[in-house]
Amino acid sequence: MDGVASAAAIAPRPPEVVMRLARMGAAHPTRLSFMRVLLRRIKAEGWRVERTVWSIDGRGVGRAVYSAIGPDRTYSLVAFAHDLPDHLRSDRVIAEAWDATFVLFDGVPTEADLDRLEAHVPKQEAGRMSIRELTLSRANRSVRLYSHVIDALADGRQPDLQELMKVGYLMRTTAVYGSAKFGLADRDVYCERPELAAPFQAEMLTVWLIRAFSVDIIEHLAQVKGGDRAVRLDPDFRRTLGIGNSTGLGMAPFLLTHPVLIHNWFAARETALARIRARPEMVASDRIVLLDALRSSRERLSEWHTDHPEQKEKLDGLASDQALLEGYLASGPVNDPLPWDALWTWGEAALSLEGQELLLALMLEVNGPDIDTLTQNMSADEASTFTIDGAMTVGALLKAIESDYAWTLDTDWDAHNRTARLWYTSAEKLEPRLAERYDEDLGLYEQSLAPARDIVELWKALGKADSTTNCANFLQYHPEHRYAVRRVQIVARHPYSEIRDNTIDADMRPSDMLRAKLSFFGATRFDPRSDRWVRVTMFNGAPFPDEIAAMEGDAWMYPPAAGLSEN
Repeated sequence: MDGVASAAAIAPRPPEVVMRLARMGAAHPTRLSFMRVLLRRIKAEGWRVERTVWSIDGRGVGRAVYSAIGPDRTYSLVAFAHDLPDHLRSDRVIAEAWDATFVLFDGVPTEADLDRLEAHVPKQEAGRMSIRELTLSRANRSVRLYSHVIDALADGRQPDLQELMKVGYLMRTTAVYGSAKFGLADRDVYCERPELAAPFQAEMLTVWLIRAFSVDIIEHLAQVKGGDRAVRLDPDFRRTLGIGNSTGLGMAPFLLTHPVLIHNWFAARETALARIRARPEMVASDRIVLLDALRSSRERLSEWHTDHPEQKEKLDGLASDQALLEGYLASGPVNDPLPWDALWTWGEAALSLEGQELLLALMLEVNGPDIDTLTQNMSADEASTFTIDGAMTVGALLKAIESDYAWTLDTDWDAHNRTARLWYTSAEKLEPRLAERYDEDLGLYEQSLAPARDIVELWKALGKADSTTNCANFLQYHPEHRYAVRRVQIVARHPYSEIRDNTIDADMRPSDMLRAKLSFFGATRFDPRSDRWVRVTMFNGAPFPDEIAAMEGDAWMYPPAAGLSEN
């Protein structure tokens, strides 16, 4: 079968399969993830990073500036280090003090800029940002590992590698804000710049530079403590460290409030998978890349620790899946007319959801240049899709609901467990929160984050209207349904824009939404602390600024296993 015929025969997975919370909660980072998009560009364009300011005292207090210099523009991480008492250190969003606070500055800050920022950045939400600041962030130390590394380096020796790998980071961020929050620059200010056009590039650049700062400050403190005995962290040890992140409910509704953007993310990934499945051959070099990535994923699994019972069970299943996959590849689907599709079809039948989504990530490692261009379509002009098509008839809208939202019509919405949850926004931090509807009297504050229920209410109202009337006329008398009408029309054109599950169900886990979004960032080591917040690691294994120019290819997420190619 030739390439054109095979490509036509493989369609992307349907949204009814892809956009289920259980599967979204098993997502793995891929080469389309935003961290890898950023580092590919930085390497290709020859960016360099200079530490232009280092004014940190012996207690680890002060300020530093890291300037990332690209071909057209410079972006500077401005870092403020603080002496935080242990009892004030918290990952909660309600915290008011942190070990370090940061902004990503558009350009190179002057001394006056640094003084202004020092007066406001440590206050975070309570401070005042300007259009020159693109992101705002804060981080806390991993206290036990921090002390261990300082003591070891100060004593002239390297820290325990197993301890580094077990924790995985020296600092963890508790927020990386952008897109006009707290006075920061709106994304419209910079979205046309090629280097920031892909989603979350400013945020990913911020985290990558924070990672460099986290190592620099610990080496500084070790030198202060150990003097001439002190040594720097070995580059191989250093690369095992990423940046930790604690993410809670505040991020979860993003997948509901940015439907077209979410469609573009999933559509790019699913198109990539379909392209790989349609390839008519699996040559020896393909198998080497795939086996390399698989064995690297097994090493990563050994470093993936969690105390969450359900995630532990999933990781046990993933280990079994990896063994099954390696066994299948040993015999291999090489002689099948469509070997990659045969591999995927086998995986769907043999592997758990965790295993299937890992297989997707591993398959995308093969023939990367053929799919990397898909990242150009992962942004979205959501304003252009905001307008409702008022000429659409009630009858056509009903048909769209019955086609795209059939699953909602089979749900018993009178059952309390189907409407058990309620989304609202906290007054204190202006962050999304989740309440128990029948235990807490918060109905007046409910946010429109239950599209499945709301579209059923729209469907009922449409059933009482003249099928030939148009949406504009219908909404004139029923304006409460504008939100639901817009979603139905968006889904008709962007099928991956809607989660195909009930977001207020008693069994709904926001952590599934968090993992889906974080996987597109490129995060690893998902560690749910409850169903409402999760810890992850970012840039684990990635090159540091002083290494990226010499980095070979884009294999840091799944580095080749030594000696495999020869064998």
